[in-house]
Amino acid sequence: MRQTCPPQIKPAVIDHSLSCGFMTSSNLPSWMTARRLRAHGLILALCLWTVYIWNMSTPGLLDRAGNLKGTDFLHFYTLGSLAFAHRGADLYNLAAQSTLAAQRVPAAAGLRYLPLYPPQVSMFFAPFALVSYSRALILWLTLSVLIYSLCCYSVWRSCPHLRDEKQTVLVLALAFPAFWHLIAWGQTSALALACFTLAFFALRSEREFLAGLAFGCLIFKPQLALAAAIVFLLTLRWKVIVGALLAAAAQLAATWLYYGPGALRDWIHTLLNIPRVLPLLEPRPYQTHSLRTFWSMLIPWPAASLALYLITALVVSALTVACWRSSSQLSLRYSALLLASVLLAPHLTVYDLVILAPAFLLLSDWILAHSDHAATSTLALFLYLAFALPLLSPLARWTHLQLSVPVFTALLYGIWNRGRKSVSASASL
Repeated sequence: MRQTCPPQIKPAVIDHSLSCGFMTSSNLPSWMTARRLRAHGLILALCLWTVYIWNMSTPGLLDRAGNLKGTDFLHFYTLGSLAFAHRGADLYNLAAQSTLAAQRVPAAAGLRYLPLYPPQVSMFFAPFALVSYSRALILWLTLSVLIYSLCCYSVWRSCPHLRDEKQTVLVLALAFPAFWHLIAWGQTSALALACFTLAFFALRSEREFLAGLAFGCLIFKPQLALAAAIVFLLTLRWKVIVGALLAAAAQLAATWLYYGPGALRDWIHTLLNIPRVLPLLEPRPYQTHSLRTFWSMLIPWPAASLALYLITALVVSALTVACWRSSSQLSLRYSALLLASVLLAPHLTVYDLVILAPAFLLLSDWILAHSDHAATSTLALFLYLAFALPLLSPLARWTHLQLSVPVFTALLYGIWNRGRKSVSASASL
């Protein structure tokens, strides 16, 4: 008699991948495969960085478009020069800074930057003023790349379900549009990313005071700390609050000791005058990604757009606080905080979106761990869109509709809804 062998049962293989935060499973669209998403990232990275290298590969300090290389870094270089010369009285003197910038970098003649950063920023950049602008720019961009890389690597290492996706994570980290803009503009948002990353690991190890110290360091970009202030005040995380106040006070005290009280008074006076200089602060509103500018671009009446900003900011704050009062994992709660930090910020430009890098990694890890969950498909789709839509922000110049903002909001809502359902499920047991 012929003996038949039982059919071999092969374990199902799930194709895991970070797609700006996604993976393939039965709950996800069939096109979200690891290979395809890596291809998307690789194509995007090649396009972005080829354009950047081509634009920068010119002799001298002007790129092919005739703009100064490093653009915004000129402002920080000028502030550092003022700090090195101990010229605290000129930290908020637009004319004096324009003259000094032209003296130190002749190619920058005629460029003017609105001085809004707190005085300690000039002290931080004082060492860069010891070398030429070109060398200082190389040093700063190198430091920014290192900070971004270390933050992404550290968060990736904390995500067990992403360990096998090294290539995908690397490709998408390079293709992240916010990182490209950070380097192209020569901005300081890598420091904000470092603050948020340090705060995450402090909260992860239940060291709330240290987390507060990290949040307090955001005083150099205080608009990014608004959501954290709301969340930790309303959830009564006193250790976080005390740590944040001490870190901010330490920076301002250092400024007082170096410059005296005059620089701080000038800074506060400048902040109070921001509503009058908003057109100078945001010459390209289509490159902004917060609720305030979303409504100001969409609604032509200032009073109406401000009212809508306040209403939607209240809703976003309520959702984020609810997330932090839920029993959701820290990865979800912290991702909600990062999204709220972007949405609530009164002023946020595309390069500031780099602070969302931990959220993409943390949410990707959660999706991989819950690939059979009903909410996975929706979160994955919104995460993909949140990664890609900032590329289309120039279209808002004509449409007056910044598509990234509704997607960020929907992603935050999805996180809140997941936490709400978890609480309901626990209550029913």
